[in-house]
Formats: sequence, structure tokens, C-alpha cells
Amino acid sequence: MNKVAIYTDGACRGNPGPGGWGVLLRFSEGEKMLSGADANTTNNRMELMAAIKGLESIDVTTHIDLYTDSQYVQKGMSEWLSGWKRRGWKTSTNQPVKNVDLWKLLDEQTKRHHVTWHWLKGHNGHIENDRADALAREAIDRG
Repeated sequence: MNKVAIYTDGACRGNPGPGGWGVLLRFSEGEKMLSGADANTTNNRMELMAAIKGLESIDVTTHIDLYTDSQYVQKGMSEWLSGWKRRGWKTSTNQPVKNVDLWKLLDEQTKRHHVTWHWLKGHNGHIENDRADALAREAIDRG
């Protein structure tokens, strides 16, 4: 089975405000970069969108190491998701899960692959994370 490393990041100027997401995919044949923007969004939505778009871009079932500097995304997928689904997309305090539309999309994408979630400290000299961050910020500039 194929193996891919995906590095994701989201950025927002204002929260909410214009936002962007960036993805760096590394695989045996090389690498691929993806990015996109939204005129009015939040940082958390852009972090989620980066992970969704990275996973969507892979057509065949793959072993994926997905790296994010968002504890919201990493913990959401590794710790919180099963409880949210069990409670009908409610938090432990019985509140609706924020960004549920994107969490559902991300959940669907992970079912196609074997994903291991990794958290990286952002803006800490990690080259691939810095590149994903630059892609997200460039996407905002492009609008």
C-alpha cells in the first residue's frame, strides 16, 4: 500500500476574516502543493479544510501520516470525534459541535485511508509546516 506524508496549515487575517489553507504532500515520487482561500472564514475552518483537501487529493487507499499544527484538528480526530458522533454531534456539554459540516467531511475522507494524526508545534522551524503555512498565507493574498 502507498504511503504519503501530508503537512497542513490554515491561516486567517482576523478571526473571522479572509482565510487560506495550504497542503504539502510528500510521497515516493516527489511532492505536490495545494492551497485555497475563503473570503470570510475562521482559522479553525481553514485548518480543517487543509486536512480535507489533502486527503481528497489522494485517489487510492493509502497509509497517511498527517501533520498539523492545530490541536483542534489533531485532538478532534484522535480524541473527540467518536464521542461527538455517539452523542449525535454534540459536545460533552451537550452543545452543537462547531464546524460540524467540515468535521463530517473530514470523517468521510479518513474512512478512505489509514490515517495517523500528528501534532507539530507551529512556527517552530519545521520546514514542511512552514511551507504549508506559506501556501495558506499566499492563498489569502491571491483572494
